[in-house]
Amino acid sequence: MTYISLEYYILVIVSLIVYYFLPVGRRWIALLTGSAVFYCFAASDIRQYVLFVCTIALSFAGALWIEAVPEPKKRKAVLWSVILISAAPLLIMKVTGILQGHLREGVERIPLIVPVGLSFYTLQIISYLADVYRGKIRAQRNPLKYALFISFFPQIVQGPIPRYEQLGWQLFEGRNFNIDNIVRGSQRILWGFFLKLMIADKAAVAVNEIFNNYRDYEGAYVWVAGILYSIQLYTDFLACTTIAQGVAELFGIEIVDNFRHPYFAVSVQDFWRRWHRSLSEWLRDYVYIPLGGNRKGTVRKYINLCITFLVSGLWHGEGIRFLFWGGLHAFYQIFGTCTAPLRNRVCEIVKLSEGTFSRRLYQTLGTCFWVMTAWIIFRANSLRSGLHMIRSMLTVVNPWVLLNGSLDSIMPYQEWVLLSASILVLFFVSRAQEKGSVREWISEQHLTVRWGLALACIAIIMIFGTYGFGYDAQAFIYGGF
Repeated sequence: MTYISLEYYILVIVSLIVYYFLPVGRRWIALLTGSAVFYCFAASDIRQYVLFVCTIALSFAGALWIEAVPEPKKRKAVLWSVILISAAPLLIMKVTGILQGHLREGVERIPLIVPVGLSFYTLQIISYLADVYRGKIRAQRNPLKYALFISFFPQIVQGPIPRYEQLGWQLFEGRNFNIDNIVRGSQRILWGFFLKLMIADKAAVAVNEIFNNYRDYEGAYVWVAGILYSIQLYTDFLACTTIAQGVAELFGIEIVDNFRHPYFAVSVQDFWRRWHRSLSEWLRDYVYIPLGGNRKGTVRKYINLCITFLVSGLWHGEGIRFLFWGGLHAFYQIFGTCTAPLRNRVCEIVKLSEGTFSRRLYQTLGTCFWVMTAWIIFRANSLRSGLHMIRSMLTVVNPWVLLNGSLDSIMPYQEWVLLSASILVLFFVSRAQEKGSVREWISEQHLTVRWGLALACIAIIMIFGTYGFGYDAQAFIYGGF
């Protein structure tokens, strides 16, 4: 069961009916039941479900234990013990993946039990335990309510990674029926389908072809693959979290925004304030700051930054290329900070004044280039192949392949036109969202305009997305992490 499957929306509708049928104080039961059903269908093995339930039970009891211990040193020991036990499945998966990656071909791999959403709910549990330890929140006394917080089905697979103080009370108190929530939630779901089926999955056709046969495609082809993968990854992940927000909004529940137009960033540091914000904030609050943050001098600050991004790389995958990707982003930020005075001086000499459109464009394009280069490493089948592609991109000059029809061998011309048009729609919508709410603007329009836009979007997705060339309703990318 995926977020774009018919079964999922049957579950959503049934849960929605039951939710608003129950008394307000009992409506959380409908969400818990829906979450349990979703996980039953999403899990491919009963052992995944059992491990998930055991982790919830252990972390629930652990939080109560942390709260019950009065001595600070003992409380800290309990905290770390519970965190290690709760995070053990994720740590085992990562360590085993790294070790197995160095095994020779033909050597049998160790089968692992990897519950659905493991990487996401583990971080959610760690933040909950740490916040209980710090006294920011009180441990939940009802095990079923705690289970709902961890397993809430719209966001269990790919996040965002919620904080208990933001999401918990919304789940437990019950929300009153509001037709505006239904309308606005449906708009978000529709926009998520557009991002997934009109951009992410279409871009995947070209991205997969070039990356999987990288020795046959050099120079401009790599630029195309790098740009398209940057867009594919963004729209795929944004689609999933947008659909999650939309489904939650049907129940009157607000899930935090996970993205804030990251490709409009003016620096790599700004990019990470905009990209996967729930993960970035989690790493800041539970890794970077506990390490000392920027409170212990410049050198220690840079070391803490490197550790934080290496943790991010390890979280994303087991291969050496993920650690390299994380280290590369740490290098970007350190190098950017160290060279900021020089770059500002150069900009002054060439008349790129701070705050001007030309200065911002220069900063944005530069940031996109460095981020795209790192994404090539991230997507490549190995670190070696990723570095080969980057070298080819920078040394092979063949821009004519963009104009002589060579790209049509990868994907038909009509599909390139549709993909380009969809990316332009995303760009203009994103620009509008930077200035205000697009949904607010739509709500102010006449009924015929609102319905016209919705029906047109549905028709376009069904005709050109679902039934387009090379269509494949692929699993959301970040679900693999």
